[in-house]
Amino acid sequence: MTLPPPRPASPTLEVPADLRMVYANLVRIAHSPADLVFDFAHLLPGELKATVGARILMSPLSAKLLHRALTENLARYEASFGEIAVPGNTSLAEHLFRPIQPPEPPKEEKA
Repeated sequence: MTLPPPRPASPTLEVPADLRMVYANLVRIAHSPADLVFDFAHLLPGELKATVGARILMSPLSAKLLHRALTENLARYEASFGEIAVPGNTSLAEHLFRPIQPPEPPKEEKA
């Protein structure tokens, strides 16, 4: 009986105490034949300018593996918490970053 090869050990990740967390609701993706570049930014509602908070460079293989990991983790998330609704007729950017809508004026009651 042949045993399957042992699985490689997962790396231990050390998070530096001074690591700055960055919230991003916008990502710009660019690529060359050798790399993919992800610029993560935070865009406030009603603003037209977002500042990049983190830039991540990955090889195409690493990006493909990240894609697979995101797909698997989003499936697990939705299995636990329900489907994540994605807007249908508009682009995600239009949905997330549309201008702030002023509140509707109160309706007058008829006597």
